[in-house]
Amino acid sequence: MRRALAGIALAVTSMVALSFLVPLALLVREQARDRATTAAEQRAAALSPVLALTTRRADVQQAVAEIGSADRLAVRLPGGELVGAPHAPRDALDRAVRRRETLSVDTADGWVHLQPVVLPGDRVAVVEAYVPAADLTRGVAASWGVMALLALGLVGGSVLVADRLGAHVVRSSRGLKRASLALGSGDLDVRVEPDGPPELQEAGAAFNTMADRVVDLLAVERELVADLSHRLRTPLTALYLEADRMGATESARRVTEAAVQLESELDSIITAARTPLAAARPGTAAPAKPCDVSEVVAARLEFWSVLAAQQERPYERYLTPRPTPVRFAEDDLAAVVDALIGNVFRHTPEGTAFAVRVERERRHVLLTVDDAGPGVSDPVAALTRGVSVGGSTGLGLDIVARTARAADGDLTIDRAPLGGARVRVSLTLEG
Repeated sequence: MRRALAGIALAVTSMVALSFLVPLALLVREQARDRATTAAEQRAAALSPVLALTTRRADVQQAVAEIGSADRLAVRLPGGELVGAPHAPRDALDRAVRRRETLSVDTADGWVHLQPVVLPGDRVAVVEAYVPAADLTRGVAASWGVMALLALGLVGGSVLVADRLGAHVVRSSRGLKRASLALGSGDLDVRVEPDGPPELQEAGAAFNTMADRVVDLLAVERELVADLSHRLRTPLTALYLEADRMGATESARRVTEAAVQLESELDSIITAARTPLAAARPGTAAPAKPCDVSEVVAARLEFWSVLAAQQERPYERYLTPRPTPVRFAEDDLAAVVDALIGNVFRHTPEGTAFAVRVERERRHVLLTVDDAGPGVSDPVAALTRGVSVGGSTGLGLDIVARTARAADGDLTIDRAPLGGARVRVSLTLEG
């Protein structure tokens, strides 16, 4: 913007300066010429009374010496004698004598003025006033130089002023841009000082209002999440009571383990929701400790294997023997595995087979869950938050996708060799 404003100021000021400078330069040249020619005409006119009184050569020479100089003033006497050094062409001089008219002639060396003087006896004398070419333009170059310097100063000053104004506008807009980027990256305390033109001041005030509103909405959302999580403690208590009534059975143990895990997740959610917004910004939390994908998947498969046996679901597993460390919280990775396997149990009929694979590539670990169910007809919709393709909340795969992206990975949905859906998560290897 600064460059554009400076360019506009340069173009406009240059056009204005030229529109005045060119006519003024021509006028200065004409005035210099008029000044020199007028002085020459005055010298010629001053010699005319002398010729009316006498045409003696000696008297005329003395008059020429007193009025001007022999190289600037000359006289052609009636008899054809010349006093001084004439510069006029011969034909112009003869014409002035013959027609008795005043002539002005431009020559290669300057300008000549011929003034005929009619004497008694029908005699004609001609006074010649000569102006060298240097005198015709004396002072013109200096005047042009002064005008050019003034024009350059005007143009430079206008460009400088436009650049300063542009810098003020650009500084304000850049400050607004930096604040917007900071707010987008999670700095909820960033605000701008409204500055610059009225439009940018209004934009800055609107940004501050928006930032305050975002903080308020996030606070309300976090309180709502904490309240909803707290409400789940009531059915969780009912699960504990139901497990106690079931006695010391395997089912009771599994229910108790699930309830303990759910309570731990609820505690984590409530703690995160109650954390001040400033402490919950991206990048402020301590980095997660590395965990091994194969180990986490093996542990979660052991949990799901009991339910698979009850529903007569055959499953295959392949866990690479090579280390698969990723910088990811173990609980978060377990939630990803549970979401993928849970979708198989939730969206396919009992008895449907599935397979879980963990493979290592050069820079990534691939976690793949296949099933022999009906598959996913619309993978794009399945990855859209809040859109369900099977009667659920539509959050499971979206949570997995966001988790994968947080670990510099990706999630894809395709057709599995078993005939159903294939969901593959790519996670970046640690180190």
